[in-house]
Amino acid sequence: MTNNTPPNSFFSMVTGKSDRALHDEGNQGNSLVSDGSGTSGDSLQKSLEGDFENQSLEGDGQALITDSVKSKDSDMPHDARRVLVHLMRQGSILALQKPKLFEQLCRYELAIRKHLSEVYLQLVLDQKSGVAFVASTTSDNVETIEDDGLEDEALDSDESATLIPKRTLSLFDTLILLALRKHYQDREAAGEQKITIDIERLESYLTPFLPITDHASKDRKKLLARVKEMVKRKVLSTIRGEEDRYEITPIIRYVVNASFLETMLAEYSALAQEELNKISHAGE
Repeated sequence: MTNNTPPNSFFSMVTGKSDRALHDEGNQGNSLVSDGSGTSGDSLQKSLEGDFENQSLEGDGQALITDSVKSKDSDMPHDARRVLVHLMRQGSILALQKPKLFEQLCRYELAIRKHLSEVYLQLVLDQKSGVAFVASTTSDNVETIEDDGLEDEALDSDESATLIPKRTLSLFDTLILLALRKHYQDREAAGEQKITIDIERLESYLTPFLPITDHASKDRKKLLARVKEMVKRKVLSTIRGEEDRYEITPIIRYVVNASFLETMLAEYSALAQEELNKISHAGE
């Protein structure tokens, strides 16, 4: 007997039935009508093809729905998220260094503020000075050395409620910041827009306070190490082509406010004078 059943085809694998079973179902004419131009098996195959295409479309649609849901996980635009990521990584954005990012930050300010507030952070934005940084909302006063990892006043006792850890500055670091703030304030009052300082000038500012520090006036290596840290914290910015000269960024205003500056300079000056007097009396 001749077997007219075609070999197992792709459709048999889709339906889970053998081609013989499909062929027999076609001959029985179940729900299938031959139009005289083709066999019932042809009609079955066309029906199966249609079902298979529908299943494929449904699968593609599900993929599109999944992608759509994923894209709606955040209601922030792509540019806003880029700015937010940079802020969370670096802690600050300066218009002079990142003009496009700073522009986008100003554009999406409200959305970024809202996101930061959900994790106990706040955005400090000074568009005129071109400064933006992240600070903890647990602080009573924004203008402290808390911003971008530098801080002088203690944070809230519950440190688990902030992403900015408590950091206590050394006396030497504090004196460097006070010297930078004083220089910035004086040059700004003189009308300068871009305020710079070199290592020699910074050393001269620190000299009166040496009696209360552990650093000798010629200990350039230790000073440079601390200056490098200030660059990392965006308090200072390097100047291309000038190795030992730095630009003081407007962030210094928020690191040390004016009233704090004068108070601390007076206190440290008095301490330094006391130490000098002790040394003088000891040498007599």
